[in-house]
Amino acid sequence: MRILWELSHAPAGFRELQRRCERMSSSVLSTRLDELSGAGLLTLHEDGYHLTRLGRDLVEALSPLDAWSRRWARETGAAAEGEPEQK
Repeated sequence: MRILWELSHAPAGFRELQRRCERMSSSVLSTRLDELSGAGLLTLHEDGYHLTRLGRDLVEALSPLDAWSRRWARETGAAAEGEPEQK
């Protein structure tokens, strides 16, 4: 999912993706790129990897889950801040 998320912002080559994915090992990244390409979610062009239409559709379909997770993080973070500190 991280690779799809990163490519939803802009295409990227292998090294750039590795940097964006917090230095994911080259073997793991290579395997994931092969899997995502095989699933029809991304393609490799001269300027790097791009999401396909299906890849963009998947990112869009996951958008509500992203929104929910951000709301959850805000609400649980706010709840923890509002509670008295335990000693």
